[in-house]
Amino acid sequence: MPPDRTGKGNHEGWATVRRFLPYLWPRDNPGLRWRIVVALLLVLASKGVLLALPLAYKRVVDTMAAEGNPALWVAISFLLAYVLGRFGATAFDNIRNIVFEKVGQDATRKLAEDVFARLHRLSLRFHLSRRTGEVTKTVERGTKSIDSMLYFLLFNIAPTIIELVAVGFIFYSMFGFELVAATAVTVVLYIWTTQAITEWRTKLRRQMNDLDGTALSRAVDSLLNYETVKYFGAEKREQDRYASAARAYAAAAIKSDNSLGMLNIVQAFITNGLMLFAMGFVAWEWSKGRLSVGDLVAIQTYLMQLFRPLDMLGWVYRTIRQGLIDMADMFRLMDEQEEVKDVPGAPALIVRQPSIMFDNVRFGYDPERDILKGLSFEAPAGSHVAIVGPSGAGKSTIARLLFRFYDPQGGRILIDGQDISQVAQTSLREAIGIVPQDSVLFNETIGYNIAYGRGGATTEEIHDAAQRAAILPFIERLPDGFDTEVGERGLKLSGGEKQRVAIARTLVKNPPIMLFDEATSALDSRTEQDILETLHAVGQDRTTLAIAHRLSTIADADTILVLDHGTLVESGSHRELLAKRGLYAEMWARQQSEAEEVAA
Repeated sequence: MPPDRTGKGNHEGWATVRRFLPYLWPRDNPGLRWRIVVALLLVLASKGVLLALPLAYKRVVDTMAAEGNPALWVAISFLLAYVLGRFGATAFDNIRNIVFEKVGQDATRKLAEDVFARLHRLSLRFHLSRRTGEVTKTVERGTKSIDSMLYFLLFNIAPTIIELVAVGFIFYSMFGFELVAATAVTVVLYIWTTQAITEWRTKLRRQMNDLDGTALSRAVDSLLNYETVKYFGAEKREQDRYASAARAYAAAAIKSDNSLGMLNIVQAFITNGLMLFAMGFVAWEWSKGRLSVGDLVAIQTYLMQLFRPLDMLGWVYRTIRQGLIDMADMFRLMDEQEEVKDVPGAPALIVRQPSIMFDNVRFGYDPERDILKGLSFEAPAGSHVAIVGPSGAGKSTIARLLFRFYDPQGGRILIDGQDISQVAQTSLREAIGIVPQDSVLFNETIGYNIAYGRGGATTEEIHDAAQRAAILPFIERLPDGFDTEVGERGLKLSGGEKQRVAIARTLVKNPPIMLFDEATSALDSRTEQDILETLHAVGQDRTTLAIAHRLSTIADADTILVLDHGTLVESGSHRELLAKRGLYAEMWARQQSEAEEVAA
């Protein structure tokens, strides 16, 4: 994407347009640039025809008003030229739109793709702090404003300027300096008034956007948490919360719409004042025999043609101004700093012996509060290492650091002896598979979600992974099988079914390192044992790191690491840790006691 050369304060101005120009005039696509040139030539042709029409109309009227035998064929000839000119102007405009359509759509598509790619490169911290509804609305507004901005800048503002200059020369040659001066003063007054009122309206519009984004984000947030709302009987609270944002938006919209009526009244007063002066001036000159009836028709036609784009000027200016604001918001998203970046020329991670080492790692989401405090441990290649500890000990943070969603403030993380901060993120994440505690699925089919583990996965690989994850019998009982839609975030499936789909997805990926973050937390005991056997089988030739709460699921791990407050307090096998009678033994005893109470 084009580099950002603008400061944040200059976003809502022509700097935004300059930043967008590379998308409009792509260096690597001469075909699109030729389309722009042809479209601009068609604009000039259309304006030339429109400027000639009033002169033809004047000749028709003067011919018909002349004393003596009317020159019928002369009048008809000019009428024919007038009609053909009107048709030609319309044809030129529409051919111009046909030629330019591909340019606008291509620029919009390319910018939207760059924004989408940029959002995926931003850190997890950004996505956790921003509301999804607000982000999607910002991107939607920004991309939608591009096409209209292009159209108005190239085919309204520029042609109107050309027409103003041309009409000035015509008025001077036909009617003298007085009418040129009156037209110039009126246009300047019109533009100044329109800009002043529109700037005021823009503030109202920005407020509307903010309130609209708030209302949308609340609606999306509430609907995504539909079950939670139902659990707590909070429908009325959610309705009131959304209604307060909707009412604020409606109030801002009323102010904005009322200000539009005021703008239209002021514009009409200015333009009709010029019309009165100009036609009165021609009538006065006609009474002295210096101008004809055709001149009156010509000036009326010229002014009507001039007023048409001027009447749209307020709307066009608002659209462009709002488009600049919307595009600036979108560019701000693109300008968000990437918290985790590849170092220049970062090589790919090459995994021959998939060992994992945390070397004195310090990390905190807030600089003033450390989560991991100098954590060091090693998971040898091919080993099965489990990480346990009380809530808040930093277990899930280890998974996020291993995937390099964040970089630690101190220490190193090594895979096969290679510092993961010095290798390409893409290759790092290709080497690690994860089954998270909360498995979120795409609103697609079961087959799509399983195949998502690796691009280009075959049907046989998808079936094999489903079978090994103990979900194939369930899929085969469904009427649509692998083509069954799972719903948004997989809500049509139970927790256990979602977890098994996530396990199958990771099996399709087939990475050398496996990370299980409470992978069987949503499964019943019978399915849990089936899945554990599968996980043990697929982990034979891999390094597996299991984050667990239920100690019974990791009792057979080669090494168990016990964390407490971000530090490693114990490590060893299950038997060794029980013999130490430390934190692990205490947690084991408590869970065994709870299990016995449940059984009783």
